Amino acid sequence: MKKQFSVEDLYLHRKVTELACRPGDTRITAVVRSVDRDDDKYVSCLWDHDLNGARPVQLTRGPGQDSSPCWSPDGSELAFVSDRNAGVPQVFVLPRSGGEARQLTNFARGVTALKWHPSGQQVYVIASVGVHPDSRGKPGGKEADSKQGGPELAWRLPYKADGVGYLLGRQIHLFQVDVGSGEVNQLTKGPFDVQAFDISRNGKRIAYARTREGRFAHLTDLWLCDHAGNNAQQLTRQNPIVMAPHWSPDAHWIAFTGNEKEGDSQVNLWLVDPETGKGMVLGSDDHEVADAESVTWSRDSRSLTCVLARRGCHEIVSVSVPDGELRSLVAGPRQFGAVGCNGELFAYSVETPTQACELYACRADGDGERQLSDLNPWWRDRTPLRSELHRFEVPDGRGGTETIQGWLLRPEGRQGALPLLNDVHGGPASMALLDFDTNVFWQVLCSRGWSVLALNAVGSGSYGRAFCTRLSGHWGELDLPQHVAAIEQLQREGLASDKVAISGKSYGGYLSAWAIGHTEMFKAAVVMAPVGNIETHYGTSDGGYYADPLYMRTAPDFDRKLARALSPLQHVERARTPTLFLQGKDDERCPKCQSEELFVSLMRAGDTPAEMVLYPGESHGFLGEGAPACREDAAGRIVDWLEQWCHAPEGGAQDR
Repeated sequence: MKKQFSVEDLYLHRKVTELACRPGDTRITAVVRSVDRDDDKYVSCLWDHDLNGARPVQLTRGPGQDSSPCWSPDGSELAFVSDRNAGVPQVFVLPRSGGEARQLTNFARGVTALKWHPSGQQVYVIASVGVHPDSRGKPGGKEADSKQGGPELAWRLPYKADGVGYLLGRQIHLFQVDVGSGEVNQLTKGPFDVQAFDISRNGKRIAYARTREGRFAHLTDLWLCDHAGNNAQQLTRQNPIVMAPHWSPDAHWIAFTGNEKEGDSQVNLWLVDPETGKGMVLGSDDHEVADAESVTWSRDSRSLTCVLARRGCHEIVSVSVPDGELRSLVAGPRQFGAVGCNGELFAYSVETPTQACELYACRADGDGERQLSDLNPWWRDRTPLRSELHRFEVPDGRGGTETIQGWLLRPEGRQGALPLLNDVHGGPASMALLDFDTNVFWQVLCSRGWSVLALNAVGSGSYGRAFCTRLSGHWGELDLPQHVAAIEQLQREGLASDKVAISGKSYGGYLSAWAIGHTEMFKAAVVMAPVGNIETHYGTSDGGYYADPLYMRTAPDFDRKLARALSPLQHVERARTPTLFLQGKDDERCPKCQSEELFVSLMRAGDTPAEMVLYPGESHGFLGEGAPACREDAAGRIVDWLEQWCHAPEGGAQDR
């Protein structure tokens, strides 16, 4: 007898979060994350999997979280980052032959990234250093203040970040660490943050992405220096955002992901000549890179591979250089988590609404795919579900219609009209994401007799830039009618009943809040970490000051009149839909004032049922990356609220 899914299944789920492959080796090193329920935290360990079918070998056992595995050039040692000692992430080195890992670094604020120098004698790391904010980025200022809780001076933007908090008491720089002695050499200095880097194959030069100095530090450029940090020079100026540089083996090109507009979350693949600084988009402007770290060069430097977001799915492709011709290698109705490549094989974790996270691998040409892991055997004991990319004919906002897609999740074997949850994705320039950790309530509801629709309406990424940007300046106005039309189509097809609910987080929270002020279709709503008032979001969000003008189609200016008109706050007092608000109390992306304004306004407007839950210590990612107990509580409340107000035939509200 199969069991129903429950919110407590999140404690069972194991997930591959990173992969490392070494050229000439069939083994894949995976970071596997699991939940420590007793201590309400996550644990991640390193595992070796073999494409040839050998049993997986666990390399580390914690405690704490191990991440960023990176094999030395000769494959004799594995460097990785771990917070096992005192909770501060440091670099450890583990011999291939086994034994105890030795700690290599001792940075006061920890390490965030690492790479080996091609000689194998040094590792290069990104680490934070303390600075006094009163120095305002100028050298020779006050010494860094180690005290916590002092004044937080803001002299540039951004001055805060979601999940991090105040930014101006530290800088992030590049360091060289000798593997034998542990001697540390700081390579970059100044009022900026190094965010990513790569070392040329001959070991002579480093390409790194760093923030700009001055008032607006959300902008990033590509820089070069030699292996010792000298002769720094700026390489790019045309891109407001540069991420994840990758040297070609022949050092003729540097590939990176980036864009041409501030706040644009759709990033393309770019090439730049390190000698001239001339850059260009590689391939089409519609080729949306889903994972900046997935970019890998071929040995002959004539092509590279990466993961693209295409029509709601992920696809591993090969792109020829410099003409940008694209060839699909690994595709299908699914999405990838971590991806690794060594030139001979691809490794990738896969998640779908009907399958927990597992590790797969295939040859570099895409053939010979096989599953390497069995991380989540418990899933086979749960209610069978089925999902499909369903097609919908909806209004295009210009007097005509267009066809869009959405994932429809239902219990296997169930026929007829079921209660429906319309779950709206974030972004809006993202797409419906299929990971279990964020969407555990999908499976729970379906096993209780619901169906779930995750629609990729206008404004979504992966369907071309024109489809995505058409929503700018028309939030709610163009996409809500598409959601309503898709639901009505499912009702005509006999797949959805009139018991329809809506939920969403971030932009999904925006559209959920907008919907309850514009239609009475929904019997219940769950609004999570929303943009509720665009005017105040502009000044309180860590990225609102540059993203909101783009999404209002008024960049670089901010049109407050339009922002007010498109804000759910202006319409929420008309709502009659029972609404639950969920919010991380320390959210800096969509701060708690966004939920509070909506909740208070709805409560004062009448007797519409409404509740708000704030999660102390949690940021914008509370639903999928928050503390396990927080995620359990949030998912449980979502299920209970929807069943209470939609009166689903199976289940019903549970006493909490």
